[in-house]
Amino acid sequence: MDRPHQPVLLEEAIAALMVSADGVYLDGTFGRGGHSSRILDALSPEGALIGFDQDPEAAKSASQLADRDPRFQFHGVNFQSLGDQVEPESLDGVLLDLGVSSPQLDEPSRGFSFSHDGPLDMRMNPGEGQSAATWLSTATESEIARVLKTLGEERFARRIAGAIVAARAQAPIERTGQLAEVVAAANPRWEHHKHPATRSFQAIRLHINRELEVLPAALEQVVKALTPGGRLVVISFHSLEDRIVKRFIRDKARGERLPPGVPVQYEPPSGVMRAIGKAIVPGSDEITRNARSRSAVMRVAERL
Repeated sequence: MDRPHQPVLLEEAIAALMVSADGVYLDGTFGRGGHSSRILDALSPEGALIGFDQDPEAAKSASQLADRDPRFQFHGVNFQSLGDQVEPESLDGVLLDLGVSSPQLDEPSRGFSFSHDGPLDMRMNPGEGQSAATWLSTATESEIARVLKTLGEERFARRIAGAIVAARAQAPIERTGQLAEVVAAANPRWEHHKHPATRSFQAIRLHINRELEVLPAALEQVVKALTPGGRLVVISFHSLEDRIVKRFIRDKARGERLPPGVPVQYEPPSGVMRAIGKAIVPGSDEITRNARSRSAVMRVAERL
């Protein structure tokens, strides 16, 4: 049975995001609408909410919400399209809940999870790009190893990549169960309380959806779209994602920095954002209720 969708850090995110009940907000990762519904609860009749999501299944939930609440409108796009969808300095807050959602993980046909056997797809939008099965059928051993190492921080990337190439020579790897078995057999040291295919599946998903490539450009667009005093709230579930967000906020707070030794000809521009508080993580009660929240990290910044 599919577990119900549980938005992570729900109340913490809403408290950080909502600078005004009359404002205009963007949920850049609508999913199944958990955060969006709570934002609408906190909005006044004059407020408005925009939702983005590239997943066609998310669009179905969003359509139902839009029918119920005229303050909500939805666009079936990736949040990297933010600059094409909203005007500069038009948003009072942007929420990004990164990664894959529970409904995506729990649906075997999406191919995200090693826990459920299904077609090896992993695309956030199944109508765009190549599936994980297609990529694994043609990628070189060195390319697979690079993805597993850089995106999954997998210690045994070369060994696993070699096993994948050897296995596909015998039969196409087209199911999540097949891939999980190959990776598990090639992994000599299983981490405690973690499936041996966890890092590999995560790395392949990040690669297929270009998640770490899209994020920096999207964050730049967020800064332009926020009004002064507007908030950026990002929830990450992967250390590489969180590192990108942390560095982005730091760099936007510092402003332009000249290389050492360069004579100063003018006053460098000051920062355009400031960090709000420290990183926030789920408490023990939330982790007990929802084990998938345990790796979540939330960061908040404000447009100056």
